[in-house]
Amino acid sequence: MVQLACLCDVEYGAISTIERGIVNCTISTAYAVTQALNVSLDKLVENNP
Repeated sequence: MVQLACLCDVEYGAISTIERGIVNCTISTAYAVTQALNVSLDKLVENNP
């Protein structure tokens, strides 16, 4: 998660709280993650158990 935070230019704590389900992700953070991971937003949010 530290690497993802760096790639997204988002604080580690923000990524951590999103990952743990404590807070919801903002659109801007979601977009930053899609850019860092080179995936589309629909792939980021799809729910595959």
